[in-house]
Formats: sequence, C-alpha cells, structure tokens
Amino acid sequence: ADVTAVCNTKNVELMRSLGADRVIDYTQEDFTQNGEKYDVIFDAVGKHSFRRSRGSLKPGGAFLPTDGLENLIRAVSPSRSGAKRVVFRLPPRYTKQDVLFIKQLIEAGRYRAVVDRTYPLDEVIEASRYVETEQKTGNVILTLN
Repeated sequence: ADVTAVCNTKNVELMRSLGADRVIDYTQEDFTQNGEKYDVIFDAVGKHSFRRSRGSLKPGGAFLPTDGLENLIRAVSPSRSGAKRVVFRLPPRYTKQDVLFIKQLIEAGRYRAVVDRTYPLDEVIEASRYVETEQKTGNVILTLN
C-alpha cells in the first residue's frame, strides 16, 4: 500500500520514520484541496469530517474516522452518490486473527506504538486534561504502581 500521512510540522519526521511513503504537512498543504484521490482516508485523530474529506476519496473509497459520533450521523445517512462511505465498527471487534496479525507486525518490527507521555494512575485527571488539549503525539499511558 502507498501511505500518505497528514500531520503538523513537528511530526513530519516521525511519520517518515513510521513508514509513510509521502507526508503532507497540513500547515503548508490541505490534502483535501491538492487533487489527490485516496482509496481509504483513516482519520486517526478526529480532525477531519467525512463531508470535508469526501472529495478526496476514489469511487468506492472509505473514510475511517476515530472520532465516532459526529461522523456516525453521516454514516447513517450516506451521500447521495452512494459511491463513497463512512465505515464504523462500533464497538470495535477484534478477532483472534486480528490480534495475531498485529502480533506478527510487532515481532517483525513493522509496527511500533508512539508514546507521548506516561502518568501514574493517581494522576489520571492530569493525564486526561493533557489529552483534552489535543496536542499529544501518540499515546498517553497510565501506569499502575
């Protein structure tokens, strides 16, 4: 698969190190306005709507959001063309095959988690506040002491 990552300036090198074939810095270029068409748009941080991204999907393409509710409404009432769609798995269901596939990727060094910060469980409120700033890069981990 040819992967294009969209991120801010500070994360361009991180996206390259994670294996993106092309990286678009959204402070310099809007991927929805550059004329490129994609088979799948996976919004990992909930910053783009289906409405905004729809024009960048190839016919039959899928928009995979992680934000849930805002785009869920659009999934229930699909676009008039019917050729593009929002795809949800609510709640997510992972099969044994899915987990084994991820395990293989990790063991082969083809998948790695990005950890932004780690908090002890007793600082869960501070951790939550940090996540709500929408400035994190990767995961915020709570540790059990």
